[in-house]
Amino acid sequence: MKKLEAKNLAEPDESRETPKATGALVHVGDHTVGSGRVQPGWRWSNDLRPIAGTASCEFEHTGFVISGVLHVEMNDGTELDLKPGDVYIIPPGHDAWVVGDQLYEAVDWGPRAEEFAKPPSTS
Repeated sequence: MKKLEAKNLAEPDESRETPKATGALVHVGDHTVGSGRVQPGWRWSNDLRPIAGTASCEFEHTGFVISGVLHVEMNDGTELDLKPGDVYIIPPGHDAWVVGDQLYEAVDWGPRAEEFAKPPSTS
């Protein structure tokens, strides 16, 4: 049986940090919800590719944009700018970067949200 539950991203269960991005994760029931704050100048292919070890981001993202603009380019060349108020789905196989000089902030509840900027396994 599910129970009534709430958690606040200001007091996360987990935090993640990379040089130009921070993330906060909460686990509610069977779900993980994350918030991410990405600095101007951030680009997935420059800043997370070395951590991921893949040619492009292979995560699906489902979320909501709070502030800033993120440009997403799919491996097939399809492009889209995500702006405040947008609800999005980004399939696996993409690059993305912050447009302009404003911090990009979003909430993500995609199927692999808990893996945001997760350090590589040492096992």
